[in-house]
Amino acid sequence: MARNGSFHTSFPLNGSTPPPDSRSSALPAPLRIPTAVIMLLMIAVGFLGNAIVCLLVYQKPAMRSAINLLLGTLAFSDILLSLFCLPFAAVTLITGTWNFGAPYCRISATLYWFFVLEGVAVLLIISVDRFLIIVRHQDRLTPRRAEALIAGSWALSFCISCPSLAGWAFVEVPARAPQCVLGYTELPANRAYAVTLVAAVFFVPFAIMLYTYLCILNTARRNVVRIRHDRPLSRRGPDGLTGPRRPRRTAVDVSFKTRAFVTILILFVGFSFCWLPHTVFSLLSVFSQSFYYGSSFYATGTYTLGLSYLKSVFNPVIYCWRIKKFREACVEFLPSTFRIAPGVPGRTRRRIHPSTIYVCGEHQSAV
Repeated sequence: MARNGSFHTSFPLNGSTPPPDSRSSALPAPLRIPTAVIMLLMIAVGFLGNAIVCLLVYQKPAMRSAINLLLGTLAFSDILLSLFCLPFAAVTLITGTWNFGAPYCRISATLYWFFVLEGVAVLLIISVDRFLIIVRHQDRLTPRRAEALIAGSWALSFCISCPSLAGWAFVEVPARAPQCVLGYTELPANRAYAVTLVAAVFFVPFAIMLYTYLCILNTARRNVVRIRHDRPLSRRGPDGLTGPRRPRRTAVDVSFKTRAFVTILILFVGFSFCWLPHTVFSLLSVFSQSFYYGSSFYATGTYTLGLSYLKSVFNPVIYCWRIKKFREACVEFLPSTFRIAPGVPGRTRRRIHPSTIYVCGEHQSAV
């Protein structure tokens, strides 16, 4: 235990020796307070926004489709991340020291990777499901299979993250960073685990999702071109007269699928934007001694960690921006004193379709 309350693993055990000037200074006070306020706002938005998603999925029977169960799990993992990891990072950022003891150092690191891995696994399942529906025309995801995939993703995420709790990774907290992060080590086993961890969190899911979205984009482009060049053909009716043939049903659904793909693409871009900097930061921390012991390490860690936490508030904001019925459902959960517009009578209110949260409907799988 260091003087400032930070937890340090013995450097000789990790095959490295710190240079004389091995401490990174905390953020200056003019930057520390605004950054902490932003983190507190992220906690509030992330908790409330994802809580609404969970309530929509689990309180409304019509919402319990396979894809919405996955989205509810994604929101639940973001809630846990906002409650069990982000507040401690905000407090540490304000005080400049780790005040939660050495044991919780490794626990916080394990929980951080655990919840992040679960959220990434759900996004990966959704991407593969959309790929099978739009590209392969195979709608195989049922609620029962979704529940099995959710249980398997939780188990796999725990298996990948728990070695850090057992000491397979070198982790350290302030003054090195605003929360427990991967530290520099020269041991091959620790480096191998760090590479496996960041690959499971970002590189492997990113490669698979990029491939699926490129295939979806290519399929949508080919279908749009085919529909545009598909002219109505004449047909002979019962009376012997000829008339235009009825257009294919796929043409009706093109605009819907275009909006759906744009929303999916925005979620993928948000995932990449929020997690690429932190992935690079983690790799540099483990492999680059000059970077880890540099004077800019604390500031870089603060901003990359904050950007990674931004992912927990990104999805609800996108839902409110892109999906009108999600906004209407959010209004239903507001107390009547906070509503600006009067409520719509129950018998005139349209029933919420199971695909209100996720814009691709379960029964609209053909592009």
